[in-house]
Amino acid sequence: MRRSMTGFATHAGAQGPHVWTWELRAVNGRGLDLRVRVPDWLPGLEQSLRKAVGAGVARGNVTLGLRINREDADGGLTVNAAHLNTVLEALATIETAAMDAGVSLAPSNATDIVALRGVLEQAQPEDDNTALAAHLLADFATVLGAFNDMREAEGAALQAVMAGQLDQISALTAEAATLAEARHDLAADTLKRNLARVIDNIDGIDPARIEQELALIAVKADITEEIDRLHAHVAAARELLAGDGPAGRKLDFLMQEFNREANTLCSKAQSTELTRVGLALKAVIEQLREQIQNVE
Repeated sequence: MRRSMTGFATHAGAQGPHVWTWELRAVNGRGLDLRVRVPDWLPGLEQSLRKAVGAGVARGNVTLGLRINREDADGGLTVNAAHLNTVLEALATIETAAMDAGVSLAPSNATDIVALRGVLEQAQPEDDNTALAAHLLADFATVLGAFNDMREAEGAALQAVMAGQLDQISALTAEAATLAEARHDLAADTLKRNLARVIDNIDGIDPARIEQELALIAVKADITEEIDRLHAHVAAARELLAGDGPAGRKLDFLMQEFNREANTLCSKAQSTELTRVGLALKAVIEQLREQIQNVE
């Protein structure tokens, strides 16, 4: 099954306090151009993602993004011991100074101390970024699978269109062969009549030289090789479409060969009908080439 180079997939996930969203998209490209945007505090994740994408995607301009956030944890309160000691030492100093000055202070209680800023803190669990990166990499398989499913669905549609275009090329090539055969007899008769009139009015023409010139004219007008090569190219293209694995580059090269044969056919046509068929061939070949630009 052929794949399109165009695709898109998104996926949301969560683990513990972390929530994230993946986005993977691709458009046409000559080779594989991969851009990855992931947080750098996740150890080894970017390298692993590049390897995963490279194993599943052969061509295209691919962009992969990961947005990840941490929700507030519901951890309990904990005493900041260092800050508490600082507060207690400050209270003791103040009470001593007040007593020396004969100032009476109200006794401190635990509630007052706890209410001071920084004494109690929200407990924060320690993060294991390595484990989180491994979980994200496993989660990415879902994204890549959806991405390739979309590319295969679009590739199936492309394959049907291209198969129809190859059928048109095959039919036009067969029509060109029929027209060329009919043209051959007519052209030969016309050439013989014209040549006979020339010979009747000119003395001393070498018959052998005439035969050589006739042979050269016949070769220049013969499109048998072009017809045979067009049929061969159609068969090769069908085989590539039916095969497995990336084939876009090979199909693109084959389109150059199609164009070459169609151009030669037009230059040798020497008839209105055959020229019409040659131009129709060129039009369908160009349509096929445009579709092939989307194939991986």
